[in-house]
Amino acid sequence: MKNFDLKFDFRDTRNLSLVMDFYELTMSQVYFSTNRSEEIVTFDMFYRRNPDEGGFAIFAGLEQFIGFVQNLSFSDKDIAYLRTQNLFSEEFLNYLRHFIFSGDIWSVKEGTPVFPNEPLLRVRAKIIEAQLIETALLLTINHQTLIATKANRIVRSAAGRSVMEFGARRAHNFDAATFGSRAAYIGGVNSTATTSAGRDFDIPAIGTMAHSFVQSYNSEYEAFLAYAKIYPDTCTLLIDTYDTLKSGVKNSIKLAYEYLIPNGYRLKGVRIDSGDMAYLSKKIRTELDAAGLSDCQIIASNSFDEYIIKSLISQGAQIDAFGVGENLICSKSTPVFGGVYKMSSVYHNGKYTPKIKISENAEKLTNPGFKNLYRIFDKETGKAMADLITLHDEIIGEQEDVTIYHPENVWKNKTFEKGSFTIENLHVPIFSQGSLVYDCPNIEEIKQYSKKELDRLWEEIFRFEYPQTYYVDLSKQLLDLKLNMLEDIRKG
Repeated sequence: MKNFDLKFDFRDTRNLSLVMDFYELTMSQVYFSTNRSEEIVTFDMFYRRNPDEGGFAIFAGLEQFIGFVQNLSFSDKDIAYLRTQNLFSEEFLNYLRHFIFSGDIWSVKEGTPVFPNEPLLRVRAKIIEAQLIETALLLTINHQTLIATKANRIVRSAAGRSVMEFGARRAHNFDAATFGSRAAYIGGVNSTATTSAGRDFDIPAIGTMAHSFVQSYNSEYEAFLAYAKIYPDTCTLLIDTYDTLKSGVKNSIKLAYEYLIPNGYRLKGVRIDSGDMAYLSKKIRTELDAAGLSDCQIIASNSFDEYIIKSLISQGAQIDAFGVGENLICSKSTPVFGGVYKMSSVYHNGKYTPKIKISENAEKLTNPGFKNLYRIFDKETGKAMADLITLHDEIIGEQEDVTIYHPENVWKNKTFEKGSFTIENLHVPIFSQGSLVYDCPNIEEIKQYSKKELDRLWEEIFRFEYPQTYYVDLSKQLLDLKLNMLEDIRKG
């Protein structure tokens, strides 16, 4: 485990504190002016639907959010800008000038498979502090959770073949490329073509050549030879600049026997990114094998997604590794994750007063109160059976039966008998009274943790089409609280 560094190399020159919705500041001015700035509240961050109608999501982006919270302050330049808006009092601006986050934050660990309507991250803080971190929380978690989830779908579709992230030039600006690569690695990709991600997160960075490289030489073979002389140990050639079968693969074989093999090297791979991938890869494999180059990998890159990759494999495509760009780095099929941040209670004199948001859209109904999140595992198989949301002061253990209830209908319930299950609290403390108490794991540890936790889910949840719905249920106390609050509101 590495020590969390307050100053990230890739953030040193930037002040990100005003990356927030403007209404967070106007609301905070009202709280300040009405003497509510010391009031303690709790908020939950959760989401309502899995991307791509899948069975789960992979939680990511926590480390970047931690960095934002630790560095959240308002510079003289920030204060000067806010003053020009003529909306904020000098007293409030002075409050911002000395702002330090002093609250508590709990979260599920990065890499955890998660499900809709669960409190993934919860905040207990002074109301202004809780409000000012909202945008940063949502933009970091929403973005990286989305990309990690998409990456995992693509990796699973590849059925054990290598997947490389090739998305930088299609990402939505610099940070989206770098942090998208980070999320994709957590989701399971093997490497990235984004150099900044390699530097900042120690992800294996890869890259060989573009079509322009081949075109810049008088002949394709001359280009291949120039590259091989500089990188003989890792020589991978792009073979579809002119004619994949009549030129590219033949020049690759020629290079292997005229230069690489005589000098003690092997041709590592050939890459194609156009044409009929299934047909071409089969033909290339036949030619390479016939030439005694069965160890040479075939790499394909194009506008791949999980469905195209799955289809290619079902067609018998002889592709050893996939380079995936725009459909991964932008999660093109579902480009918005949709996580939200909602108040759940107000804390005063040692007591939590629950809050609930209602809507004509039942999907937007929230679960009230300050809550915990547990995962229940079958003792015999070790597989996750359900997640349970409880009020914070409920005692849940393995020494007694545990009954979970549908979030809306009390008659839909399931009981786990004592001795048949184990239970884990998914929340870990991140900040306590403003101090970081969490030791952030490195990205390799996050990736391996995610893989381990995914292995604890049932196979039915992994289906791309109509996955099994995983139970995310409530305790009886929380359900009763929710229904009673709704009834009180109905009565007016």
